[in-house]
Amino acid sequence: MAKDITIFTTNTCAYCVMVKKWLGAKGHNYQEVNLDQHPERQKEAFEVSGQLAVPVTVITKEDDSKEVVVGYNLAKLASAVS
Repeated sequence: MAKDITIFTTNTCAYCVMVKKWLGAKGHNYQEVNLDQHPERQKEAFEVSGQLAVPVTVITKEDDSKEVVVGYNLAKLASAVS
């Protein structure tokens, strides 16, 4: 089960909006880090994902392990948050 969800987004990312809508529809709370507003956190997003693309969704599990989903991948998101 997901304990904490953080999504790294940008203002122009359509997939970011879709991931947020999907999480909201499933009743998951999340923190959003908009990289356009917080460019100092881009390094953090890159370090956890190895990607410069967004969205980067970081799911922290109950045991404090982390699962990272890059892009709009509903199958991977669904298994990560369950």
